[in-house]
Amino acid sequence: MSRMFLLIGALNGFFAIALGAFGAHALRARIDATLYTVFQTGVEYHSIHALALLALGILALHHPSRPLIWGGWLMSAGILLFCGSLYLMSLSGIRSLGIITPIGGFAFLLGWLSLAVAIWRLRPDRPERG
Repeated sequence: MSRMFLLIGALNGFFAIALGAFGAHALRARIDATLYTVFQTGVEYHSIHALALLALGILALHHPSRPLIWGGWLMSAGILLFCGSLYLMSLSGIRSLGIITPIGGFAFLLGWLSLAVAIWRLRPDRPERG
């Protein structure tokens, strides 16, 4: 599972950078300034959580645990729901898509909490299992 989160983190890092470049070079002049700010917020959170998934994957290589697995899937869901809804809202102009955003934000929070639980349970003398 750790390799899966490393792959998901790396791919999300790629997409976050690609979307950031798209926003800066192709989108900025074409949409309202408020919607552009919404898009940039999506890119920012996307980047942060791509890096978090990489860190989580590295930690899971050495200390696999259920909280890390939960954290990885919750952060992945957060990227999809939080960032995805911001991207769709800014590109379509349909502001009602914003109702999805807090669900993704809550997934991010639970993902970070799961990561904290996994770190709390670490034992320096042996890898954590399940």
